[in-house]
Amino acid sequence: MARLTGARPVAARRWGCAAAFLLLLLTVQAAQKADLSGDTTAATINHSLTLLQRLQELLQNGNGSDSVLRVRSAASDEAKVFHTHQLLLSLQSEVFESLLRNQSVITLHEPPETAALFEKFIRYLYCGGVSILLHQAIPLHQLASKYRVWGLQRGVAEYMRSHLASESSQGHVVGWYHYAVRVGDVVLQESCLQFLAWNLSAVLGSAEWGSVSVELLLLLLERSDLVLHSELELYTAVEGWLSRRQPEAPVAERVLRAIRYPMIAPSQLFRLQAQSAVLARHRGAVQDLLFQAFQFHAASPLHFAKYFDVNCSMFLPRNYLAPSWGSQWVITNPARDDRSTSFQTQLGPSSHDAGKRVTWNVLFSPRWLPVSLRPVYSDSVSGAIQPVRIEDGRPRLVITPAMSSPDFAGVSFQKTVLVGVRQQGRVLVKHAYSFHQSSDEVPDFLAHADLQKRTSEYLIDNSLHLHIIIKPVYHSLIKVKK
Repeated sequence: MARLTGARPVAARRWGCAAAFLLLLLTVQAAQKADLSGDTTAATINHSLTLLQRLQELLQNGNGSDSVLRVRSAASDEAKVFHTHQLLLSLQSEVFESLLRNQSVITLHEPPETAALFEKFIRYLYCGGVSILLHQAIPLHQLASKYRVWGLQRGVAEYMRSHLASESSQGHVVGWYHYAVRVGDVVLQESCLQFLAWNLSAVLGSAEWGSVSVELLLLLLERSDLVLHSELELYTAVEGWLSRRQPEAPVAERVLRAIRYPMIAPSQLFRLQAQSAVLARHRGAVQDLLFQAFQFHAASPLHFAKYFDVNCSMFLPRNYLAPSWGSQWVITNPARDDRSTSFQTQLGPSSHDAGKRVTWNVLFSPRWLPVSLRPVYSDSVSGAIQPVRIEDGRPRLVITPAMSSPDFAGVSFQKTVLVGVRQQGRVLVKHAYSFHQSSDEVPDFLAHADLQKRTSEYLIDNSLHLHIIIKPVYHSLIKVKK
């Protein structure tokens, strides 16, 4: 960095260097956009990379500087000094335009984490590009927001949304969610929440689980699309969270009452009552739920549904990966042929249905044609069939029960198909399709997937990784007045 001096150049010199580079930039851009289609000898001369390099040198050497930024942080007694150019800063940031309007030397106070990235931030203002790592996303977004550099702010937010799956030692998605809530970025907030819900098992075993806030935990617990091995796995993780965080009793009780105890087998519920210190401490707050869960497992579902409202979240399974709820299906070379498979699930979560099984048949077709695209005979003499391209078809997945039974009375089935993808070296759930018993086919299944390409994000080693989950849902058939 150039050293700070007391002498200031005159106005013409102050603006000359920066203006010259900007004029060159505008000239290059105008030349690139010119319509040259009418002249075969026309060509574009592009020296924009050289221009960017000279702008970097302009910042690094402080040539023609007409403004100085002094960045102070509580972590250091010494200020960082940046010799800058008012025109360049003002073009990118209305905040800098206002600050530099009547003064050429300004002092900025920044927290240590943003002060450490201030040079990177200033370099973006000169060159329009910046490299970024996971731990730098939040402080760089803070700088962009504070100084109203909207392009950088949008770019960092997009980086965060596209790097949720990146692996880091301490995790980052929970922190990004909390930050998105603080700054009001609803899109990033929802992206983080969906990622956490669909990959909750991975989060439960990571270091970032302990940093989950009460608000985020309650939001997750109320969702039915959580993907995890079982409700018992969720209870165990929640118990660990409560033991570490030691929240006030009302908070702990709200958390414990969000567990879906009817989805836990009676033998496991008995063990929790005998061994869980957290459950013993708050037994009074959840005693009614535990009693109801035992009743649910003891009675027939039809009889239970006469007296209790089973059309609520407490009796709705989440997306459990345990074998009794579904099956994994890996389809090799999915663009080649139709495939089929079958598997069995438990009829319902009640112990009354524990020994009853439903067989499911699944058909996958990589190039199924909708009726509107199927070949038809034309009215011509030749009776030729309309040509159909392979790419006109789309992937199709059909799931049907292989049997019908009176035991199905009062039970409907919600079907969920998870698609595993490899992101940043990890296999995670990025796509989920849910549909009800009234339809056997997954709507819009892989509608935007190109299974012909081996590099498709939907494929792992040229294979389609699916996990099909069947969620039995009980319904109240008869209302009984209590």
